[in-house]
Amino acid sequence: MDISTTILDNEEALQNLKFQKAMQQLEDPLQIKSLKKEIAQLKTIKKEFDLGLRGNKDKK
Repeated sequence: MDISTTILDNEEALQNLKFQKAMQQLEDPLQIKSLKKEIAQLKTIKKEFDLGLRGNKDKK
């Protein structure tokens, strides 16, 4: 699975969680925080690959 695809999936899941929160149906509000953190980490990794700061997976 591509990083971009994972980011999009997580952003969609985050949107669903925010909707559940607005409808007061969210059981664990900490899910939003952890999903935001995961999205930020994935975006950082993607940016590092784009800038060439991270090598390919095969080079390790």
